Amino acid sequence: MEKMIAKNPTARHNYAISSTFEAGIVLTGTEIKSIRNGKVNIKDTYVNIKNGEAFIYGMHISPYEFGNIFNKDPLRNRKLLLHKREIIKLSSQIKEKGISLVPICLYFSGNKVKLEVGIGKGKKLYDKREDIAKKDALRKIDRALKGGF
Repeated sequence: MEKMIAKNPTARHNYAISSTFEAGIVLTGTEIKSIRNGKVNIKDTYVNIKNGEAFIYGMHISPYEFGNIFNKDPLRNRKLLLHKREIIKLSSQIKEKGISLVPICLYFSGNKVKLEVGIGKGKKLYDKREDIAKKDALRKIDRALKGGF
């Protein structure tokens, strides 16, 4: 990953991510300009496979301020660029109960915008609490080692 654009803060909190992969996104010129300005949000997004093609739903890219008639709908569904064998593999994994495709982060790879997508299984409430407790304990240990109180 070269330059991070946006991160999904709830992805690793709500899902146990087993593996990740990189996908390109089909975007227009004004959307790219808006992304370069940092006007993108992937917090409430999800990926689904329909008719052998992968799409991202709910990704909000604010309209480019100088784009006038060339601006697209900020919440439109966008196609992901993946190899056919990757799509077939992912669609077979999604059919299992509780498995989802979760967007993790959006970044620039060279001059292309890439999306890191993870295969995740939803966490239960007690799993989330356990993770928070582990992070808190590690934080306390680090403070004690640094000489804090």
